[in-house]
Amino acid sequence: MKGLGLALMLVAATSMSAYADVLLLEAIEAAPPNSSGGVKRPNSGTSMTQVKAKYGEPEAVKGAVGEPPITRWVYPGYTVYFEHQNVVEVVVHR
Repeated sequence: MKGLGLALMLVAATSMSAYADVLLLEAIEAAPPNSSGGVKRPNSGTSMTQVKAKYGEPEAVKGAVGEPPITRWVYPGYTVYFEHQNVVEVVVHR
């Protein structure tokens, strides 16, 4: 009986992981384009200075955390993630 319970837990954990992967892929595919028709935002590799010059001051700045240091700048519609001084990711708000 113990073995059956363990087997069911493993199957449930595996199926939940696969479901999460599908949701992540769907979210990536559904992200609006980085164009005038979508949400215009900074590209990876852009410096903090360039982002500020082109997009203005962020609504909020979340200080560096971790190693390497990751800083977040929150703009209306998206959040920019920096590693050191360069953009590594931009996440569009839902």
